[in-house]
Amino acid sequence: GALRIPLIHIADATGEKIIGQGLRRPGLLGTKFTMEEDFYKGRLQEKYGLQVIVPPDTDRTEVDEIIYHELCVGIITQKSKERFQEVIKGLVSRGADGVILGCTEIPLLISQKDVDVPLFDTTMIHSRAAVEWALVVE
Repeated sequence: GALRIPLIHIADATGEKIIGQGLRRPGLLGTKFTMEEDFYKGRLQEKYGLQVIVPPDTDRTEVDEIIYHELCVGIITQKSKERFQEVIKGLVSRGADGVILGCTEIPLLISQKDVDVPLFDTTMIHSRAAVEWALVVE
């Protein structure tokens, strides 16, 4: 028969996890596209009632540049780590109660021990959701 595999939307797996922790106002870090377009943010807002907070424009540009020009090519610096910590502090000061790491490479730079709010590593969450689904199916 045909293989029936559900499409697990990365934003859904993340939204469930955020709601499961009782949080409502996640900050979102990722490429400019992820932070600015609605495919991710809009879905979290519409489907889960979350108020998604993104960094201001200059921070979005800098985060995007660090992702593409450093992390994607294997460059990890203390300066960029500190910059991400500042951006996260800015999100928290604007009301974020957690932060979504919405790009595969960000966890190379920043981890839970580096910040005071819960981090949501979307790649890990998405992978776990797929594995959990596979384990339930016979």
